Amino acid sequence: MKVELHCHTNISDCPLSIVEVVELALVQGVTHLAITNHDTTKGLVEAVETGERYGIEVIPGIEVSGFDFARGRRVHILGYFIEPGHEAIETICQPLVTKRHKASEEMVERLIAAGYEITWERCLEIAHGGTGVYKQHIMHALIEAGYTDSIYGPLYKKLFNRGKNGEAPGIAFIPMEYMDAITAVKAIRLAGGVPVLAHPGQYGNFEMVPALVEAGLQGIEVWHPLHHEAYEEEAKRLASQYDLIMTGGSDFHGAYGEQPVQIGSKSPGIETLKALKARRDLTAKSK
Repeated sequence: MKVELHCHTNISDCPLSIVEVVELALVQGVTHLAITNHDTTKGLVEAVETGERYGIEVIPGIEVSGFDFARGRRVHILGYFIEPGHEAIETICQPLVTKRHKASEEMVERLIAAGYEITWERCLEIAHGGTGVYKQHIMHALIEAGYTDSIYGPLYKKLFNRGKNGEAPGIAFIPMEYMDAITAVKAIRLAGGVPVLAHPGQYGNFEMVPALVEAGLQGIEVWHPLHHEAYEEEAKRLASQYDLIMTGGSDFHGAYGEQPVQIGSKSPGIETLKALKARRDLTAKSK
């Protein structure tokens, strides 16, 4: 059995539909697939039903965009076995989805004013079926217009650079206001889910683990395409110290990914899935 616990679809920032992702998972021998789109439960019921048709167990999930205000760092929290459309999730995530979409429209307006020949209408077409326009959709439009040949490359850095280390921010960079990551953990628990800290090495989130555990964190992503050995070892150490489930996933985004990965390439194994289900059941009993 092969388990994939971190996968996106065109509901957020992957160009592939739910059906296409499930079909690809089948080809890769994945038997259990978590759909974890950003800040939304849209499409999860469809995903579960699609999985049943293909003989794959689809785990309803989410990846919530949070923030560590004490250290000024982004924090992503994965949630597994959440109830689609639960009020606790919708209350915190829908405002963020709306803000992201509006920010993307302003980004496109800035690019047009700077002379880039793209349109907001085309970006909307590319993002059709999802929760809104992401930077990847804007880059897709720029590729079509001949300005670059890749999503992540010199042009992306030029346009969307955050302005760290004394650099000036990119002309299309617009800062987002995220929720406290602790709020994300609590909301996932309220929605019946199992909260897991996503790729802590990528965003430098190891120091926040004690506070997240106090809020109800139940797992930590050890295996991830952007985690080198030192990150994995630190995640394992914290998992042991705080009794956290060690998870992993490819963080699949298809052609919109930061690097090419295969679904199931960072499979943590069936025992991890059993542990997640056990935590879910304990949460259900405690309610």
